[in-house]
Amino acid sequence: MRLSVLDQAPVTKGNSAPDALKKAEELAIVADELGYHRMWMAEHHGTNTFASSAPEVTAAHLAAKTKEIRIGTGGAMMMHYSPLKLAEVFKTLSAFSPGRIDFGVGRAPGGDNDSIYALSEGRPPMVNNMYEKFDIALQLINDEVPGDKLYNKTIATPSHVVLPEAWLLGSSGNSAIQAGRRGVGYSFAQFFNGQLSKSILDAYKNNFQPSVFMEKPEINVSYMVTTAETAEEAEFEAGPQDIWRLLFMKGKIGQVLTPEEARDYPLTEMDRMMIKDSRKIHLVGSSKEIATRLLQEQQQYGFDEAMICSIPHSQEKRLNVYRLLAKELL
Repeated sequence: MRLSVLDQAPVTKGNSAPDALKKAEELAIVADELGYHRMWMAEHHGTNTFASSAPEVTAAHLAAKTKEIRIGTGGAMMMHYSPLKLAEVFKTLSAFSPGRIDFGVGRAPGGDNDSIYALSEGRPPMVNNMYEKFDIALQLINDEVPGDKLYNKTIATPSHVVLPEAWLLGSSGNSAIQAGRRGVGYSFAQFFNGQLSKSILDAYKNNFQPSVFMEKPEINVSYMVTTAETAEEAEFEAGPQDIWRLLFMKGKIGQVLTPEEARDYPLTEMDRMMIKDSRKIHLVGSSKEIATRLLQEQQQYGFDEAMICSIPHSQEKRLNVYRLLAKELL
């Protein structure tokens, strides 16, 4: 099984946003050394919880700091950008790091309503043309002339670069079909809603048409994982993420607590039930247990690669998650 990294540059309690970005750099270097296939940076706006607001900028830095691992975005949120700008950014990244760049895009806003309107300078955001925007960006990246009159009188520079891999993020059957028809990779966000199904991934495969970006179907599935040498230690380290998600479901967004604070956090019986339910999108256990679960789900659903997002409070514990999984699966 291929393993990859999804990072949001989490700002855990007692740390700063610059700390989080430097830790993303450290994670990229470690993942590269361990043999992880790719690392993507997410895009988040209007929050002090995650520092990854400009994933394409962070990607440039990470690519310069690593040697083999593919680097990209998971994803660039298309509603905020012109297809021309998207094409120019990722062609520039590919010019500097040929054969190592992933153009991963999503249709979500990556932020709240205030952030959306601030990013669009007060104009109503265009949310109904995402696939058309993706098509134009792909054409411009491939040095084609789009049919759209707004974009067929210009070019996206630099030209003649090694094409990045193109990926569409999603969590539904429709996005799977759209990715397949465009001949791009499909990344399913299992950590988002926990609704992975074989029918969704089969819909992608059955609709796949080879393209200059990808010759055959490629699927990765993103998981939220907390693991350690023992199940007991993993449970202890998972507490902060459990509490963070509990508060998130109640409309409260804060920083990830320490494990000790999470252990002592007062919980009602309803809170405990909500945490138990949220474990369907948060895998917790020993490294052997998690490795077995991932291999079972790969066989059950038919994906190529597991993309791991992990947010223990401690950076060393977070790095250890990736080390342990690499030992079991790579």
